[in-house]
Amino acid sequence: MTTLGASIFSTDISTALHPEMTSLFWNQRRNPILKRLAVSTEQLASTATTVTSKTTPKRNFVEKESSEAAASSTATAVKSKTTSTGTTYLSEESEGNRKSLKDYFDEAKDMIKADGAPPRWFSPLECGSHSPDAPLLLFLPGIDGVGVGLTRQHQRLGKIFDVWSLHIPVKDRTSFAGLVQLIERTIRSEHNHSPNKPIYLVGESLGACFALAVAARNPHIDLVLVLSNPATSFSMSVLQSTISLLEFIPGQMTLTLCHILSSMTGDPLKMAIDNVVKGISVPPTIQDLSTYLSVLADILPNETLLWKLELLKSASAYANARLHSVKAQTLILYSGKDQMMPSEEEGQRLSRELPNCQTRRFDDNGHFLLLEEGVDLVTIIKGAGYYRRGKCINYVSDFIPLTTTEFNKFCEEIRLRSDLTSPVMLSTLEDGKIVADLSGIPSEGPVLYVGYHNLLGLEAFPMVQQFMIQRNVLVRCVAHPMFFESKDGGLPDFEGNDTLRIIGGVPASAVNLYKLLSSKSHVMLHPGGMREALHRKGEEYKLFWPESSEFVRMSSTFGAKIIPFGAVGEDDIAQIVLDYNDQMKIPFLKSQIEEMNKRVVKLRTDITGEVANQPVHLPLPIPKIPGRFYYYFGKPIETKGKITELP
Repeated sequence: MTTLGASIFSTDISTALHPEMTSLFWNQRRNPILKRLAVSTEQLASTATTVTSKTTPKRNFVEKESSEAAASSTATAVKSKTTSTGTTYLSEESEGNRKSLKDYFDEAKDMIKADGAPPRWFSPLECGSHSPDAPLLLFLPGIDGVGVGLTRQHQRLGKIFDVWSLHIPVKDRTSFAGLVQLIERTIRSEHNHSPNKPIYLVGESLGACFALAVAARNPHIDLVLVLSNPATSFSMSVLQSTISLLEFIPGQMTLTLCHILSSMTGDPLKMAIDNVVKGISVPPTIQDLSTYLSVLADILPNETLLWKLELLKSASAYANARLHSVKAQTLILYSGKDQMMPSEEEGQRLSRELPNCQTRRFDDNGHFLLLEEGVDLVTIIKGAGYYRRGKCINYVSDFIPLTTTEFNKFCEEIRLRSDLTSPVMLSTLEDGKIVADLSGIPSEGPVLYVGYHNLLGLEAFPMVQQFMIQRNVLVRCVAHPMFFESKDGGLPDFEGNDTLRIIGGVPASAVNLYKLLSSKSHVMLHPGGMREALHRKGEEYKLFWPESSEFVRMSSTFGAKIIPFGAVGEDDIAQIVLDYNDQMKIPFLKSQIEEMNKRVVKLRTDITGEVANQPVHLPLPIPKIPGRFYYYFGKPIETKGKITELP
């Protein structure tokens, strides 16, 4: 394996370095009409003919939309609620523009027509509405090589990334070395052009092996890898045994394509259930499946399929031999029902092998994860805390507003808690009158909500939910940094961490609070921090606040309104049976707590007293149902113009 890895780049790469392709690729920056292409002159001419024909309802992935069309498309695609300050808190894609598996096959069919050029980059038209500072995202396709494997993700990805996709023509036989060289040349050029911005490599199956190979060879470039069911487990997959069968029994090709198609269409039972739940009365027909199989046969004819399988073999071997050299930030997405490769075991193995890696498991999905219903790559990246525009994540400027889909999912996640506690919100109007809603809450920021942390901090999510429902105000939660760190220095990954990041949670620090208030945000702050949330027996509703009000002077700097609030009920519906003192008397739990506290980030190390006594542990409560949460928000305290009154 080592020998293979050392010698693979000595092979001929002339196919990937055609003069026409190279010159056009590097000239695309000087000609904004070209959408980052690497094609031959003849193909560009034929493409231009297709573009100018407005009556042909063909999908086009090459030229940019006109500014008017792009503006119209964006206006149709986004339904957002905006406050008087201009801050968008909720947005959504148009449901009519959501794509399906059928769109993938239609677009793939268009892409492979008269396709004789070398491998090249293209940018889907629906990905043209991103901001100028959006990072580059390169999509590296799987075994199909078409490059439209993100078709269901294009609309959302295009708003926050500059998306390029790699297209490998059906008859192209560029070696693994040549393809890696092509990708490498692209990222090096883009890195030189924007050295302070990360470059995202989204690799599916075979593409994940390309991403790992490129990352291993370029550790100095700021890369973020998002790998979907990596094919590094090819040697243990069912496709491994297919190579010899296809060489000696060409008739096995149909069975292989059927197996690939079944992996793309997913679990039939799950699809049927989804159709019933969503009210879809017409599932994919036999004719549809037959059409899909026909297109798949065009994408992967016998010779191409054999070539791709050999390419998979080489790519997997090379990537596995270079895992120790991969330093890039990596997010691995693996499926629990992958019929092509043992992706679950492979995802766990790679998580152990790669130093800066997180994983996300999708229990009921198959190999072609990014084409399946309900999988939103933008939400996944947001939840993992992997979206950034610079060298480090900025939790204020890099925050992406929630979509209605994300907010509804958040509400569903906390539904049981909300149903059991039925939160009641009380606020204070300007004249001092207390009302049983949130009408006393200012609509414009900056506003700082300062209150007591209930047991385990479970009062925070219902508060965020009610503020969005009643006032369309997103309250940014300031939380302990351990919820945002991965592996060393943080908590193990779990769904609650992702939810906190998606709804706008921010690690506690003076810098982040400064950024939030300067951007006129609504911010939730608990001065008692973890000491209050993880309190001991008999400490219900006891404040553990620092002697100096750390937040008052900063609030005055920006003229923020301070609203004191109290939340009661959480400590009344649960009783602690094992607190920190009890657990430290049990050797097994004591060793776990001590080990965890060696790893997590520590706050308030420069002060003394109980507020600084914040060892991480998990109190064991038992419920006392029924109960109810009550939130009371006091009259806003004006700080504008009062900074000179502070000591």
